[in-house]
Amino acid sequence: MEIIQDVSAQGKSPSTARISLVYLLLLVVTIGCFFGIQHLGEQLPGQAAAVSTTASTPAAPSRLHLLPQVLLALIAIIVTGRLFGAACQYLGQPRVIGEVVAGIALGPSLFGRISPDAMTFVFPQNISPILGVLAQLGVILYMFLVGLELNSGLLRARAHATVAISHASIVTPFLLGAVLALFAYSRYAPAGVSFTSFALFLGVAMSITAFPVLARILTDLKLDKSELGVIALGCAAADDVTAWCLLAFVVGIAKSNLQESVRTILLAGAYVFLMVAVVKPLISSWLSSRKNTDLSSRLAAWILVAVLGSAMITESIGIHAIFGAFLLGAMIPHDSNIAASFRHRLEDVVSILLLPTFFAYTGTRTQIGLLSTTSDWYFCLLIIGVATAGKFGGTVVASRFTGLDWRTSASLGTLMNTRGLMELIVLNIGLDLGVISPILFAMMVLMALATTVATTPILQRLLSLRVEAASQ
Repeated sequence: MEIIQDVSAQGKSPSTARISLVYLLLLVVTIGCFFGIQHLGEQLPGQAAAVSTTASTPAAPSRLHLLPQVLLALIAIIVTGRLFGAACQYLGQPRVIGEVVAGIALGPSLFGRISPDAMTFVFPQNISPILGVLAQLGVILYMFLVGLELNSGLLRARAHATVAISHASIVTPFLLGAVLALFAYSRYAPAGVSFTSFALFLGVAMSITAFPVLARILTDLKLDKSELGVIALGCAAADDVTAWCLLAFVVGIAKSNLQESVRTILLAGAYVFLMVAVVKPLISSWLSSRKNTDLSSRLAAWILVAVLGSAMITESIGIHAIFGAFLLGAMIPHDSNIAASFRHRLEDVVSILLLPTFFAYTGTRTQIGLLSTTSDWYFCLLIIGVATAGKFGGTVVASRFTGLDWRTSASLGTLMNTRGLMELIVLNIGLDLGVISPILFAMMVLMALATTVATTPILQRLLSLRVEAASQ
């Protein structure tokens, strides 16, 4: 199918002053609405009994030693991930969807139901901490690669429209997620979790866009160089940066008291300022002064040390290690030889071994069987509907306001509704912190899958309608 590259059938763009005024009003209304939701939510009763925040794991068998156990589990993870990934690619879906489904299939939701003994043999309890460490390392390195892909030029090009659309696609699902928390708190929040932490986390989880998956979809459809692709990538990049900052704020609140949260936020802000104001110029200056910018083994080792060090710093500050890795990656120019070489060297190890391990680790924590009643499934459908309405609706309204036509706005809204792996990272953080319960975790995983699977076919249909309209 020939894809039309020019999607600029737009009306007159509003002035910068008008966009700025509406944007400021949007922020004020959002903050006011959230405080109103918070006031209502704090009156709600919490869970009477504690809800476990980790999935149950089978007992370990004694017939295998530790190393063979880990190797067997990794073999199962890689083989299953490749098979499911290839099947999804055949169906026109991103490979990552198949790998996520493979991870869930290897957990108690499918493998454990078919043969609990076989699952116990392949994934005994004593290797769970090892798989967890490998999964976290994989996510840290993956977020570094995401940072390397971040094109700051896309944020500067059409900056006003990009930021307005991006933040509207965050604010709307955030508020809807906070409203949804009013209905979910008494039933699905773990005992002892404040409504504020629960509502903030649910709002952020609704606001995520999977920048790498979105980029892959655009590349597959040969849209990455089109105006739609450039706007979508710019919006997704700004969306990710903003959402990760919001998540860092929520993590700071969830992990400590208000005073500690303020300290965490101040330290995080200082570290970001240091990286942007000092580290990034130093890296750019160093790269421009080098005649040979190829990535040597020694340089690769020092970059890895810097990645792990930055991750360690943000973890010690009180936010997750992935923020440090992402931030360092964003400081390296995305179009430099070093960034391209590092992506080439690291991508296969991360995508073939470590990320499928993260999916399997997530799968062992996803217990779809916990959705045992009709009302649970209705609430899961409600989550999917609210997440889609927030992302799609917020993006479309903002896109139309900035001058884009209806079909382009709808295409952009469909793309921004892609959640994929980024959502799973956020959900695992929430489960580790005890902010969400296993049943809500399972619902949100299903939401991430549903919204990502829907992206490609809906986008292809919208593009087909555009081609048909242009040919008439």
